[in-house]
Amino acid sequence: MYQRLLANFNIALEAVLANKIRSLLTGLGIIFGVAAVIAMMAIGSGAQEEILEQIKLVGVNNIVITPIVEQEEETLDETTSDKGKEKKLSLGLNLLDARSIENVLPEIKHISPEIIIDTYIIKNALRRSAKLVGVENSYFEISGFNLYEGRYFNQEQIDYGKPVCIIGKSIKSKFFSKEDPIGKKIKVGNHWLKVIGVLEERHISKKSISNLGIRDYNMDVYTPLKTVLIRYENRALITEAAIKLFNRSDPEEREKSPNYHQLDRLVLQVAETDQLNGVAQVVSKMLKRKHKDVVDYEITIPELLLKQQQRTKSIFNFVLGAIAGISLLVGGIGIMNIMLASVLERIKEIGLRMAIGAKKADIAYQFLLEAVMISVSGGLAGVILGSIIAVSVSKVAEIPTILSFYSILLSFGVAVSIGVIFGYTPAKRAANQDPITSLRYE
Repeated sequence: MYQRLLANFNIALEAVLANKIRSLLTGLGIIFGVAAVIAMMAIGSGAQEEILEQIKLVGVNNIVITPIVEQEEETLDETTSDKGKEKKLSLGLNLLDARSIENVLPEIKHISPEIIIDTYIIKNALRRSAKLVGVENSYFEISGFNLYEGRYFNQEQIDYGKPVCIIGKSIKSKFFSKEDPIGKKIKVGNHWLKVIGVLEERHISKKSISNLGIRDYNMDVYTPLKTVLIRYENRALITEAAIKLFNRSDPEEREKSPNYHQLDRLVLQVAETDQLNGVAQVVSKMLKRKHKDVVDYEITIPELLLKQQQRTKSIFNFVLGAIAGISLLVGGIGIMNIMLASVLERIKEIGLRMAIGAKKADIAYQFLLEAVMISVSGGLAGVILGSIIAVSVSKVAEIPTILSFYSILLSFGVAVSIGVIFGYTPAKRAANQDPITSLRYE
């Protein structure tokens, strides 16, 4: 049996090699179909992986509240026909809002108020712009940050606003390249802060920074929230300097709304994903009441937005995959068409083989093996072409792609299956030829 199969294989191989151009043209549909499937699956996997990384960056099950600085409302004065401008008083997004939300909603697992200040770092005559971020320890847990060395803030440092900080990995590389930063001091703005910890490096692509509106965390300096409020800036307080500045400002400058929000960001992490919308609605009502019906804040749920984006991309990839699958189907039809034509061309050869002792199974195997050879060679070429396309797209268009063994195996398996399925009918037709009639065929 093995020898008969080997003999049929050799005959099929000779037939394929004898018609190289026709075999190549027949296999083009398989080549481009397999290449398209591999490239689309690689792009789709890369897109899904990118979205998962973005979800990790913004945190899981988070609700993000950000302040809106410019907020003006126009009302119609009842006593006159002219429009008058009436500004309602809002204290802005502040720590009282955070504590109220934390106390009222048991669904909230963690809450992280943040204050972000644009400042600079000075050490050993080296100055670099950076961001000082006032946070609590819950910030690191919500954002998924881990310590590279050192420790987090203790309760005394949090409660009393001690001059300590945790720095990003890039800060360590630039300012403490040849020494251990733990225990050393660094000047941030007008104050010296003692370094007590260094965060692990977060790899963030430029695309993620642009899409999510996030910053390079590796260049941030983190200090307790009260340290910022006590030693740097507390926008909830009306200071003498602010009053003097207001008095010196011209009328046009006074009309501009200052940033009166004490917090720059408030992140709430809920226990379960299905609670996100309900908690967000309750928080919205609470803030609207506390802010005197002034909507000077914005509530977003990044995870749900990203998952919707992921779903959209999945549907898009499915459509592209279906189109690629159709090209494979067309390639299979092309194989069947050519093999049927080949049977008609080689009827006399079929009759001759049967006359010298070949069985119907031998004839069927011969033509079936020819179809499979074309589909297998086309599948291999398609795998190579698809891999090249995926790598090229990643480098040229800067779109992340992930080549997986599963996608290669799947597309190649489909190509072989198409060769078997669409080669069966021509093979069966060849095997059913009458040997006497075939010998007389001209």
